[in-house]
Amino acid sequence: MKDPIIIEYHDTEWGVPIHDDKKIFEFLLLEGFQAGLSWITILKKRENFRKAFDNFDFFEIAKYDELKISSLMNNAGIIRNRLKIGAAIVNAKAFIEARREFGTFDNYLWSFTGGKTIHNKFTSISEIPAETELSHAISEDLKQRGFKFVGSKVVYAHMQATGMVNDHLRSCFRYKELVNKYG
Repeated sequence: MKDPIIIEYHDTEWGVPIHDDKKIFEFLLLEGFQAGLSWITILKKRENFRKAFDNFDFFEIAKYDELKISSLMNNAGIIRNRLKIGAAIVNAKAFIEARREFGTFDNYLWSFTGGKTIHNKFTSISEIPAETELSHAISEDLKQRGFKFVGSKVVYAHMQATGMVNDHLRSCFRYKELVNKYG
């Protein structure tokens, strides 16, 4: 937590409930690329991802072809992993399908928590899980809908990032702020 980019992310974004489909997709894409890497690596490349992936427009990403994939594979500003790039395209298509079924992806995703943030009451970082039964259930459902790179740990990180769970420690100033605002 010494890097300013992580501090800024923690203090302003992490754990704040997101209900905007475009922003939800942004985090889903970034979490997929983060798999096996550190989150700080992704945050430092976030603006490069934004430019490379058409401002996280899932309708545009769903139309990517081999020429665009080749361009992305040559973009040193992002994580150049063909499987993850392919997954971003597949996920954009599945995201659109889920929106058709549920009206918004937000409706679909937040239905798993009854539309409310789960405020955990952890007092130590060692208590924070990497995955839960709920993240496993969401992961399995996403996979059945055709999503890729959405294992239980990736899904739990997504839940934390989008405020489905509040995993700030109880001693953290953000914990109480989020409980009071989104309680």
